[in-house]
Amino acid sequence: MAQHKVLMSFSIQFSHAITRRPADSITRGLRAVDTGNPDLALMQAHHAAYIAALRSTGATVIELPPLDAYPDSVFVEDTALCLPQGAVIMRPGAPSRLGEAAEMAPQLRTLYRDVVAITGAASFIEGGDILVTEGEILVGRSARTNAAGIAELARLVAPWGHEVREVITPPGVLHFKTDCSLLDPGTVLSTTRLSASGCFSGYKVIDVTEGEEAAANTIRFNDLVLMPAGFPRTRDRLDAAGFTVREIGNSECAKIDGGMSCLSLRFTPS
Repeated sequence: MAQHKVLMSFSIQFSHAITRRPADSITRGLRAVDTGNPDLALMQAHHAAYIAALRSTGATVIELPPLDAYPDSVFVEDTALCLPQGAVIMRPGAPSRLGEAAEMAPQLRTLYRDVVAITGAASFIEGGDILVTEGEILVGRSARTNAAGIAELARLVAPWGHEVREVITPPGVLHFKTDCSLLDPGTVLSTTRLSASGCFSGYKVIDVTEGEEAAANTIRFNDLVLMPAGFPRTRDRLDAAGFTVREIGNSECAKIDGGMSCLSLRFTPS
């Protein structure tokens, strides 16, 4: 298999990642459909494999302790947007998760010179709805992210040279990135229900195979594409396209609507 070339890119190359260990309270995590409670021990094993994969690329991985008061706190991506110039603290649309962002802010202030925050009382936005590419930041309006939150984000990142484009998350889909991920600066992995909207015009799109929609949430982290295990046809498509794929168990996170991107903040701090 040909090795897919790594381009110098702030959207796929990172020196750091932040993760948070799952708490015992994870069984109370939010979920759209109840498919049973996650097995904490198995989730911890999957989480360890995820961290090992990130570290194998040479990145520094910061492991934060569990927050039992916040059952969903393992999903750190929703708390912040990390860009080369600075970090933006989010304002989650799920009321039970507002405290998670406040817990993340001090950690990011130790790493970044510039940390700003979404503060509008009517503004709600979660990192799972944000896809950062080289030329733009796509933000999906969803049940967790509203127009006011997107507009506030656009104002905050404009001085850093970033442009925000609002897009629409498919009905019944929790987050925009539930259905897509960036594979390289010009290539997106997507479900057909999302790519059919035309929101990725100008990008090369690789669609996941029918019935493997949950495989759309991967992460490109340095030279690896981390994808959830159990989706062999989509894995084969990525292999054929020249990407180096590492499969990680995600059965327990999936029970509370979590995926590969949810489990880390990925960045090179300013």
